Amino acid sequence: MKRIILAVFYFYAFVEADNDSRLPNKCEVCKFLTVELRDALQRSGRSKEVLEVGDVLDTGMRRRKIKYNTSETRLMEAVDNICERILQYSVHAERPGSLRYAKGSSQTMTTLKNLVHKGVKVDLGLPYELWDEPSLEVTDMKKQCETMLEQYEEVVEDWYFHHQDHELEDFLCRSHVLGASEKECLQEVWKGAEEVASDGRKMHDVGEL
Repeated sequence: MKRIILAVFYFYAFVEADNDSRLPNKCEVCKFLTVELRDALQRSGRSKEVLEVGDVLDTGMRRRKIKYNTSETRLMEAVDNICERILQYSVHAERPGSLRYAKGSSQTMTTLKNLVHKGVKVDLGLPYELWDEPSLEVTDMKKQCETMLEQYEEVVEDWYFHHQDHELEDFLCRSHVLGASEKECLQEVWKGAEEVASDGRKMHDVGEL
């Protein structure tokens, strides 16, 4: 029983600490919108495809050819369902600020699942098969992403066609979406193995209880 209580307490300690303020803020939404759009564009960036656009007129004029890499089609395909990809994120409650949002299972959840696999009964108040469903925070970020994308659609198009020499995050978030006091999360950078090791030591202590 002690192991169950401590494991669950550890999990909720992070969540409840910021419960009143932990819906994603505008900075976090913009940050991950640009991450997903940049990744979508990078996946299609090496295409050598040439598109033919326009109607063939009775005069016999040929359709205009444009490179896919600079086409509106590429942008539309990248933007399509981009906010749906936010649902692939999980809340890594053991991390600070915007770093709490990342793809893959969190260290906390991984440890709790390991406890379950070892036969420990862990009660989080919902069925085990729902543990990996998108959280309230993530679904809220997805909704905010859709609203932001609609509101700043022309800004994204302006960047794509005229300003790709600027970082998308700088152009969209810093210059258009966020006020001077709203940009803090853009400075938060995941340190990788160093932070994983720190989180891992904390969770290991729970697993040993």
